[in-house]
Amino acid sequence: MKKLYRYLLPAFLILLVSVILFIPEKSSSEPWVQTNGPYGGYIHCFAIDGGNIYAGTQGGGIFLSADNGTSWKEVNSGLTNNNIYSLAVSGTDILAGTGEGVYISNDKGANWRLPDSGLSNTIVLSLAVNGTSIFAGTGNGIFLSADGGTNWTSVNSGLTSVNINSLAISGNNIFAGTEDGGVILSTDNGASWSPVNSGLTNLQINSLAVSGRTIFAGTYGGGVFLTNNNGSSWEALNSGLTNKYINSLAVSGADILAGTAGGVFLWEDGGTCWKGSNSGLTNTYVYSLAAVGENIYAGTDGGGVFLSADGGTCWSPVNTGLTNIYVGALAMSGPKIFAGTNGAGAFLSENGGQSWKAVNSGLTNPYVFSLAISGTNILAGTNGGGIFLSGDSGASWREVNTGLANRYVYSLAASGTKIFAGTLGGGIFISADSGKSWSPANSGLTNLNVGSLAVNGENIFAGTFGDGVFVSANNGANWTPVNSGLTNSQIFSLAVSGTNIFAGTPGSGVFSWAAGGKSWNPANSGLKNKNVNSLAVSGTTIYAGTYGGGVFLSADSGKNWRELDSGLTNIDVYSLGISGKEIFAGTNSRGVWKRPAF
Repeated sequence: MKKLYRYLLPAFLILLVSVILFIPEKSSSEPWVQTNGPYGGYIHCFAIDGGNIYAGTQGGGIFLSADNGTSWKEVNSGLTNNNIYSLAVSGTDILAGTGEGVYISNDKGANWRLPDSGLSNTIVLSLAVNGTSIFAGTGNGIFLSADGGTNWTSVNSGLTSVNINSLAISGNNIFAGTEDGGVILSTDNGASWSPVNSGLTNLQINSLAVSGRTIFAGTYGGGVFLTNNNGSSWEALNSGLTNKYINSLAVSGADILAGTAGGVFLWEDGGTCWKGSNSGLTNTYVYSLAAVGENIYAGTDGGGVFLSADGGTCWSPVNTGLTNIYVGALAMSGPKIFAGTNGAGAFLSENGGQSWKAVNSGLTNPYVFSLAISGTNILAGTNGGGIFLSGDSGASWREVNTGLANRYVYSLAASGTKIFAGTLGGGIFISADSGKSWSPANSGLTNLNVGSLAVNGENIFAGTFGDGVFVSANNGANWTPVNSGLTNSQIFSLAVSGTNIFAGTPGSGVFSWAAGGKSWNPANSGLKNKNVNSLAVSGTTIYAGTYGGGVFLSADSGKNWRELDSGLTNIDVYSLGISGKEIFAGTNSRGVWKRPAF
C-alpha cells in the first residue's frame, strides 16, 4: 500500500537523525512541559459539518475549528489511536478512520467510541456515506455498515484489488480508487464490484472527486483523469499540470483543485489547462483538500493547514492551536535552540522554548533531517535538497552543495574545521571549507546509507542502516567496520561519552563500546523500550529517546536505565538535545518538550 507508506515514511525517516549535545546540570524531579511551538502538522484529511471543520492528523489525532481555521483545539477524548487517515459526516455523527478501525462521535468530537464489530485492528484509509450506508476502504478491501458504524461486513465480491485508497459516491454509483487496480465501480450498494479502467493509463488511484456527472481520479504519477460516463471511458486532464503525483482532489463550485507533491493546481470552469495556485503556500506537499463556501483548505505534509478565501489564488497558514509537528533534529548554540522539522523547515527559540519563530529564508527544502553547529555557522541537512548553511542564526540560508552528489542528508557532524555529511545511498561526504565544497569519503564503507555520525577525538564513527558501525581514524580517508558483539546492524543514533561510544538501535536497545575494547556490549538494564531513536550524553549521564516509550536516563554510562516521562504525553521521541540546565525532546507529532536535566 504505497499510499499508507507515504503517510508513514516521514516518521520513519526522522528516526534516522543524529543529535547535537551540550552540558547538563543538576538533578530534578520536575515533569516534562511542552514548549510553545513550533506548530503545524501532517494533515491527512478534512471533514466539514456545518460551521465546524475537522482535521485528521498523523500522530496528533483530530483537531476542530469553529472559526474557519482561525483557531483549533484537540478533540481526542476516547481516541486511543491518533493516526487519522479519513474523516466523514453521517447525519449527526462524525466518523474517523484510524489505524485500528472507525471511531464515532455524536457530540461534535467531544467524545469518541470504537464499536469496531467486524472491523477490528484495520487501517481505514477512506470513508464514504451513501444515505444510511457507510463504506470503509481499507488495506483489506471494502466494508459496509448499515447501522451507523456499529457493525461492519466485508463487501468484496468482484473486487480485483483490496488496497482501497479512496471512495466517492455519485447517485447510486459507488467508486473505489485502488492502489494497483485502478477504479472499481458498484451499482448495487457494494453487493458487487467491477473494474472501470478503459483509458486509465495509471492504475494507482490516490483520490476521487465528483462534480455533477463528472468523476475525477487523481493518480500517483499519472496526473488527473476524468469520466463523464461512470467510468466506461477515461481521458487524461493534464495540460499545464507540472506535478502528476496527485494526493488529493476537491471541487469548489465549478472549479477543480488538485493537491500534489508540488503544491495546489486549479482547473477553472471553462479553462483549458491547470494553473499553479501556490502564492503564500510555504509547504507545497499537499495531502488533503476541502472546500466550504468561498474557503478552500489545504492540509500539508508538516506545515499544517493553509486557507484560501479567493479560489486558491493566495494562501495563508491557519495553525493557531494546531500543535502537531514532527521535530527530528535539535541543535543548541549558546542560548539559541534550533529545531529541524519534516515539512515545516527550521525554527529558532532564544528563550528556552517559550516561543519559536520560523527561520526559513533561503531554505528551499523544508524537510530538515539533521542539524550541526560548526563555529558560527549552522548547517541543515535536508531530504532531497542537500545542505544549507546559515551564518546569521538562521535569518538567512544558502545552499552549499558543490560536489555533493547525494542530497538526502540524514546526519551531520563537525570535527575541527571539517564537516561530515551522512546521506541515504551516497555514503559520506566531507567538507574542509565550511561547506563550500564537498567530496565523497567512502573508501572501505560497504553500506552507503548513513543515518548517524559521531566524533570522538581523532575518530569519526558512522552508523549505517544494515551494516552496523564504521570508524575512520584519518578524517574519512578510510573506514573500517567495528561490529563485533553488535547484534543489530540497523543504527539509528550514535553518541560519545568520554572515551565510550553508544549506539541506539530499533528493537535491540543501546550498545556501548569502551575505549580499548574489542566489541560492543548491550547496555539495556531497565530500558523497558528498546526502540531507540536518539541519544544524548553529558559526562556519564545518557538519555535515550525511544519510539513509543518516551525518554530514559542512565547515570552510569548505560549500566542502568529509568524512565523520565512524567507529563510527556507524546512518547515517540525522535531527537534529544541538552542546553544549560534543560533537556529538550523533539517528538513525532507534538513539537518540542523540555524538562530540567540531571
